[in-house]
Amino acid sequence: MRSPSPLPFFVYGTLRPGEPNHDLLLRGRTRAEEPGRLPGAVLYDGPGYPYAVDEPGGSVRGDLVTPLPEAYGELLLALDRLEECETPGDPRNLYERVARDVVRTADGAVRRAWVYLAAPPVAARLRARGTRIEGGDWRARRS
Repeated sequence: MRSPSPLPFFVYGTLRPGEPNHDLLLRGRTRAEEPGRLPGAVLYDGPGYPYAVDEPGGSVRGDLVTPLPEAYGELLLALDRLEECETPGDPRNLYERVARDVVRTADGAVRRAWVYLAAPPVAARLRARGTRIEGGDWRARRS
């Protein structure tokens, strides 16, 4: 099993504050939740949740979530299970957890964070025939 660095998470879909998986997994387990932006990626619509895919020039809106230290290990395992990326590089993964630089919206500070990006086979399918979310904001697609 991986022994990752204790980084915050950048969430952009159902884990954002006010969304169902935030309430289920993150509520009461975070020290800070701040709006942020992931440069170099775009969003695609999925079956009830989005996928972020690397793409130069793109930008994804979301939230930088810093877990409470005592909740970190359990939360990391729960999020890996939710995102179906329990084994790095497994071709069955829906997402891969990767470290990326995220920009805090409030002050422009850059923070390293874990981000769940579409796994390579999923990303290839999305690029070929997926529905891209213009503007990189999953919430705004509903308006």
